[in-house]
Amino acid sequence: MTTTTPEISFYRYPPIGPEDWQYAYQTATVRVLELAMIPRGTFVDMANAGSFAEAAELLAGTDYTIDANADSQQIEQMLIDCRTQSRQLFAELILDEDVLTFLQAREDFANMKLAIRRVVTERPLGLDYSNEGNVGAEEFEEIFEQENYGRFPKYLQDAVEAAVLGYYEHKDIRRIDYEIDRVQAAWRVQQAEKSKNMFCLSLVRVRIDLNNIRTMLRLKMAEREEETQFFLPGGFVDTSKCVQGLDTGYEAIAQLFYATPYYELLEASIPYLRSEKSFLKLEKECEDFVKEFLKTSRSIASGPQPVVAYFLMKEAEIRTVRMMLTGKKNGLTPKLLLNRLGEWMS
Repeated sequence: MTTTTPEISFYRYPPIGPEDWQYAYQTATVRVLELAMIPRGTFVDMANAGSFAEAAELLAGTDYTIDANADSQQIEQMLIDCRTQSRQLFAELILDEDVLTFLQAREDFANMKLAIRRVVTERPLGLDYSNEGNVGAEEFEEIFEQENYGRFPKYLQDAVEAAVLGYYEHKDIRRIDYEIDRVQAAWRVQQAEKSKNMFCLSLVRVRIDLNNIRTMLRLKMAEREEETQFFLPGGFVDTSKCVQGLDTGYEAIAQLFYATPYYELLEASIPYLRSEKSFLKLEKECEDFVKEFLKTSRSIASGPQPVVAYFLMKEAEIRTVRMMLTGKKNGLTPKLLLNRLGEWMS
């Protein structure tokens, strides 16, 4: 699979495609569901709550109602149940099979990383694969037990081959994740182009760019500037710019990306990275960029874009609830939780 780097013909966020009136009912449904999403102010109050019980009380009446005495396992199960219900509803609402396959494949690739790591480290295959991908958990386990990888869809066959070859060629466990990420990124671009879904295509290219920016700064901080093979092709920004960033002083990196949509993100993140030696601000800025892009779907009166955007933001909400509840359970400070909290729907 090959990818090309498109020209950046937009200022802040990429195009999301035209309206589709087949989605009138589905769009109206998610517009109503959006009203029930947790506002940012509630998360701020949770971060500042004096105890886990007080934080949990703020979720009363939401999808995340939980007992004040709940343990970590109960919290996790509640969140898994919420995510499963959300994904089931998405599968009911989305009309394009290609879009459903596109999003469910995330779980397939995550399962593949887990399985390959277990194979090369000679650990038991396990029974804890996600059942929310295009390949069910039981089938996934069975395929690996029988080593009958031809039963996988083509994109997972490519992932198996690339990950195993990458690992044994370099004897570096990191190559497993990288090779699978590379196959996944190329497949997602190809799948979005094939289905002519501009919104999904823009989304995957934005995510590739943000992945490369994070990789650039992590390699730079770890002083591993020679490892340029970890950049993924197919984003809006050519990987050569990230390679150049490895040889550029921290104070000039944002300026290097001035003609891209990520200038402000880097300008906000790098000072914190240098002073705190932490990627906390960078991760927050990357998540905020994706969320703000998803919100551009509000300009669409009817189409798959608002449906996809809502469910991705719902998953982000679930992750934020997890962060707040587990953070309060483990005594994290309000400052740390607030630093990690990104901008939310207003």
